Amino acid sequence: MCQIYAQADPILYESRARSVRIMGVITTIKLENLFWQTLAELAADNDLTTNQLIAKLHDEVTTHLGEASNFSSFLRVTCLRYQSLKTDAGFAATAATAATKISAAA
Repeated sequence: MCQIYAQADPILYESRARSVRIMGVITTIKLENLFWQTLAELAADNDLTTNQLIAKLHDEVTTHLGEASNFSSFLRVTCLRYQSLKTDAGFAATAATAATKISAAA
C-alpha cells in the first residue's frame, strides 16, 4: 500500500507560496502543488481564476464564520471535499448509466 503513496511525484507535495489579493489586501498562501492544481481545476469548473476562487471562498467562509482562521487548512479541506464530491458524482453517474443499460436490456 505504501508504494502507491511513497512513489508519488515529489513535485506534488512540494510547497509553493503564491500572492493573492483578498479583500483588497495582498497576502501570501503556501500550499502543496497538488492543492494548487486542485484549486485551479475547481476554479475552472466555476469559470473563475484561481485567485478569484480563493477570494470568493474567503468571503464566504468569513460571512459564515465571522473569520477565516487557518485559511490554508480550509483551502486544503476544500480541495479534498471537491475531489470527494467529484468521485461521488462519478459513481452516481456510472450507477445511473448501468441502471439504464440494465432496464433497456430487460
